[in-house]
Amino acid sequence: MISKTAMAAGLFAALNICTFAARAEADVTPRTYTYGTPLDIRQVISMTQDDSVTCGIVDARMTYLDSTGATQVLDYRKFADGCNNDN
Repeated sequence: MISKTAMAAGLFAALNICTFAARAEADVTPRTYTYGTPLDIRQVISMTQDDSVTCGIVDARMTYLDSTGATQVLDYRKFADGCNNDN
């Protein structure tokens, strides 16, 4: 019984963290990264990217906390994860 309760509590906590990150991201206007953009990243909350199975450039988004604890969202471009296996 205790293990089921502990697992349910852990699942509930994980779901709350995910919804907190989604709510925080919805309230913030994303900035687009350009070369030289100053970054103030204390803790990364989430990183997402467009789905791509091939190697190429994709759009990505990072949600993070800055040094004041405020949630920030940064859009940027990166090589897709499909490029990791190419030489």
